[in-house]
Amino acid sequence: MKFRRRMSPDAGLNFVPMIDVVFQLIIFFMVVNALTIAAGIPVLLPTATTAEQVTTAKLTVTVISPNEIYLNGDRSRRYNLNTLSTALGEAAAGTKADARGVVIEGDGRASYTLMVGVLDALRRNGFKAANLKTRPPAE
Repeated sequence: MKFRRRMSPDAGLNFVPMIDVVFQLIIFFMVVNALTIAAGIPVLLPTATTAEQVTTAKLTVTVISPNEIYLNGDRSRRYNLNTLSTALGEAAAGTKADARGVVIEGDGRASYTLMVGVLDALRRNGFKAANLKTRPPAE
């Protein structure tokens, strides 16, 4: 006597677990991306209508006042124009000459003389590509 099997083997693929995993990965990356907010120093940037996007540089100089200059948003180290040149020399020592790009975040109330002094200190230490960060105009 021959018996028949009541259950037949399922040879199809089940996509439900794979969709669940992909959905969880998407949610994970959305949450992680939303939490990576760059901490920085509050600066009132001037507006510019002709500003262009530039690639981010490895060094950011934040200029607020003659005795309040920061490198890479590090609030624990405050520089003035005299000590800035030494710090820039140390920062330039580890980079190639063609990769020395700088983004300058200058407060809108900072004096022109101060900004020229910062640009002069950058040039003395071999930084040639300096970009001034601005904000777009309010519409």
